[in-house]
Amino acid sequence: MSWRTLATIHPVHGPWSLATSRRFWEGFAPSALASHDGRDLRAVFLSDTDWTRVDAVIAQESDSAHITVTGSGDLEAATAQVRRFMSIDIDGSDWPAVGDRDPVIADAQRRLPGFRPCGFFSPYEAAVWSVLSQRVQMRQAVVIKKRLTDEHGDAGAFPAPAVLRELDLDLPGRKNEYIRAVADAALEGALGGEYLRALPAAEALRRVQEITGLGPFAAELVVIRGANFADVLPLNEKRLDSEIAEQYGTASSIPSITEAWAPYRAWAGVHLRALREERTGEIAGRR
Repeated sequence: MSWRTLATIHPVHGPWSLATSRRFWEGFAPSALASHDGRDLRAVFLSDTDWTRVDAVIAQESDSAHITVTGSGDLEAATAQVRRFMSIDIDGSDWPAVGDRDPVIADAQRRLPGFRPCGFFSPYEAAVWSVLSQRVQMRQAVVIKKRLTDEHGDAGAFPAPAVLRELDLDLPGRKNEYIRAVADAALEGALGGEYLRALPAAEALRRVQEITGLGPFAAELVVIRGANFADVLPLNEKRLDSEIAEQYGTASSIPSITEAWAPYRAWAGVHLRALREERTGEIAGRR
């Protein structure tokens, strides 16, 4: 199929800053964007609809996103995927009200103006990362993922599941088995962003855990940072738990503290994790 280009404009409801989101995405170790001098955001990714490479340019004009995608596949689906992985398909009009209810989140909103969670291009890539990063140092997992992309991807896009499942990778334990299980699930449609986002969050988490090798921690990564659900509170993220304890103390339970974050509990958690990484120098990664 020949390459085509589609350019569209989409209003974004609620606070959004492309510059803030881009700055933190460039530091997101598992799927960091390459930095460049322009004001726009440029990405090369794998469509999770037809597994073709897509080149995208995202620009902001006031409260609208200008999205240009180029590729040989379904460009309307690719545009929807861009909006999903940028979290700009979600109505954030009530996000400032979370800060009105919670001064800790208000401070995070002030320090990260217009930030929206982003990081993985698809649930498939988040699932592969969850396998690669199990029981190894973050830097080692980053090297493996980059090598996979460089040697088996398509000019910067991550390898398609049909390619990945045929590789005999030098990985410890059962990781090769888990990688193949993830690739098979992706080919069956079980790791598509549109598919998962159409489900209730609890059901999406359950179905991801049906994939061999993906437990509760991995499922939260796939749903929160792969499918970009807005209102899922991670229950297996120890660093977020530590940050909540540091910011709020331990007199109240995490569920009672985070009740005020609804319906943006995932957004609030990502804000706190991003600021923790900035403050402590932790490598941005698992969530």
